[in-house]
Amino acid sequence: MTDLPVPRPADDHTESTYGRHAALLPVPEPTSAPAPATVTEYPVSFTGQPGEYFRIWIVNLALTVVTLGIYLPWARVRTQQYFYGHTWVDRQNFEYRANPLALLRGYVLVGVLFLGYTLASQFEYYWIAVPLLLLYVVLYPWMVRQSLRFRAANTLHRGLRFGFQGTTRDAYVAYGAANILGAIGGIFALPWAWFMQRRYQLDHLEYGTARGHFRGDVAPFYIIAVTAVGVGIGLGIVVALPVMAVVVGRSALDAGSIDDLGSAAVITGVIVAYVAFILLYTVLWQYVRAAIMGYVLNHAELGGVVRTRATFRPWRLVWIGVTNALAVAFTLGLATPWAAIRRTRYILDGIHVRAIAPLDDFAAGVSGPQSALGEAATELLDIQVGF
Repeated sequence: MTDLPVPRPADDHTESTYGRHAALLPVPEPTSAPAPATVTEYPVSFTGQPGEYFRIWIVNLALTVVTLGIYLPWARVRTQQYFYGHTWVDRQNFEYRANPLALLRGYVLVGVLFLGYTLASQFEYYWIAVPLLLLYVVLYPWMVRQSLRFRAANTLHRGLRFGFQGTTRDAYVAYGAANILGAIGGIFALPWAWFMQRRYQLDHLEYGTARGHFRGDVAPFYIIAVTAVGVGIGLGIVVALPVMAVVVGRSALDAGSIDDLGSAAVITGVIVAYVAFILLYTVLWQYVRAAIMGYVLNHAELGGVVRTRATFRPWRLVWIGVTNALAVAFTLGLATPWAAIRRTRYILDGIHVRAIAPLDDFAAGVSGPQSALGEAATELLDIQVGF
């Protein structure tokens, strides 16, 4: 006969009661873990063609010249509409709906101020030129903010407008104080300024009711800067060695007199070194912009459900920029449309949008009309505000 188990007395009333009624309690059904979110990747595609854009470009150029620049805002809008309209995500293209008349008013105001500064500087009316220059410096962060607001409010995808809600105060931190510290501190502070500006752009971007967010850190910006400086030093040494050889060789020939042939060789070497320095600076700055653009796109987020991924290579983009510039120069500008299409296609074909929710789920937000003054300033004064 088997021994029966001896019941253990309950330690307290609660345990005893639970023991008597445990059989009467419903047995909870096992809960399954939530299914992981499905990530859908939407490649960005660009369908613009050089021949199509050439016709738009040549008409814009001709009408701008004939109208003495008055047609420039319409040319700008037509160009943007072409590039936006041929950029596709999830079988939907972008739209650009800026009002050329609004741009024209901004162009006239900025153009008059710039012309006044140029003439005052030319005729040494510094009592006019200096205040205009100071006005530009003071208003620069505000103009950047206005440009970002204008571009976002006039950009649509799937019928929803983008928006930008960055404050003026934050603009003066990112594009005022940060630029001043970057100019003073050089490589020790300039990457921090780049970081602050990209964070300002993304953290205040909106699509419908979704808010943007920059998940990046400041350290990679310093890595990009150090890489550019290192490459610049290496290439600079390679360029400087032939010039130094010419100067030292001439000095060794005759320390007391310099003939015409020797002088020409030295002057030619200096000119070559100067031109090489300009080209080197341009190449390195293109690398910095391309590397920053790639890093920002790889750390951009929208509404917590959409992220972007960049696969283009910065140095490949630099090569495209250099060869584009050579093609435009050798064709006296006629290759400009081909160069623009080539660069845009390489960038956009290397961007992917990843989402854990359908892009149709975004709700529309309200975005009113924005001033075009900042956009006009960024166009006429070549202010780089995008990434």
